[in-house]
Amino acid sequence: METVKNPIFLVPTDFSEVCANAAHRAASLAKDFNYKIVLLHVIDKNTLSELKKEGKGMESIDLRLQELAQILVKEHAIQVDTISREGDIFNTIAEVAEDLKASLIFLGTHGKIGLQKITGSFALKVVTSSEIPTIVVQKRQFGKGMSKIVMPITSDAGPWAKTKWAAAIAKEFNSTIHIYHLPGDEMEDVITMITNHLQVNGVKFEVGVADKSANFTKQVLDYATAKNADMILIMTNPDKSLKTYLLGSYDEDIIFNTSQIPVMCINPRDFNWKKIIPR
Repeated sequence: METVKNPIFLVPTDFSEVCANAAHRAASLAKDFNYKIVLLHVIDKNTLSELKKEGKGMESIDLRLQELAQILVKEHAIQVDTISREGDIFNTIAEVAEDLKASLIFLGTHGKIGLQKITGSFALKVVTSSEIPTIVVQKRQFGKGMSKIVMPITSDAGPWAKTKWAAAIAKEFNSTIHIYHLPGDEMEDVITMITNHLQVNGVKFEVGVADKSANFTKQVLDYATAKNADMILIMTNPDKSLKTYLLGSYDEDIIFNTSQIPVMCINPRDFNWKKIIPR
């Protein structure tokens, strides 16, 4: 969060139900943070094909964006801007986010009805295309606010970024941060540093320890589901050159969890990752 960002949440939409759900989730948070929403539709080959089939011009895209914007303004009393831009979803979403200096991207995924069907590996590619954190939202709807946030911790590499985000969100919504970590003596200093930071910032927290002999991903999801979590925070791989870049089963299973809990993905670009415990 060191880079100065504008008070903007970017919400790409293909006008599917799940993208509308992401927009409403973003709008609910935007109202509490006093941010504005920018709705984006990327006009790609799917859009052009659909417009041709329906005999419509590209102005119809702007009309649909305005219709969604009006709904969000009416229901959430926030400022909403719209953008339509030709390109491809993987590059254009990241480019617009960078141009706007948006604070967050809200990405609806697993939509069955829509122009672009941002699912599976497509969604992963969008998530990793920008250093701006992305909240992945599925079809399940959640209430207002964000009272319970699960933050898995597996090592001392990278937790500062998501700890700061967790603290900022928790202070705004009076949330409880549920830290869930791997067992081991080497994790004690990490958890102490994280909990000290949360205490200094007046953030409520609980700490859970995983079973070393069981699958950590499954334990995280079971823990989040049992806590009825509103969001899970994960740290993605910061080095795009690595072959394992966000293609591991851990990332995919967390992001596309069957409980459909929204997942916030932090994408640091510092190869060395600021370690929480100095060496």
